[in-house]
Amino acid sequence: MSGKIKENMEIIGADGVHVGTVDRVEGNRIKLKKSDSFGHHEGHHHYIEMGFVADVEGDKVRLSAKADIAVTLEEEKSGRPVDL
Repeated sequence: MSGKIKENMEIIGADGVHVGTVDRVEGNRIKLKKSDSFGHHEGHHHYIEMGFVADVEGDKVRLSAKADIAVTLEEEKSGRPVDL
């Protein structure tokens, strides 16, 4: 599935709500654009594990979790969870 995911695709939750925008795929994770970072996390990238991708629909990457849950699944570059 990672081969279908391209730069600038919108990442949405299972509920269709915007979660982020693809910067690129790095290994088994999607790197989000810096512009989709939250609050005090601005200025660096967050990542989402490929295991949370349910489908690629046109220009959208749909996750298996709703948006409010998906943002809690985001990781720092190190692989540690994002502190919201």
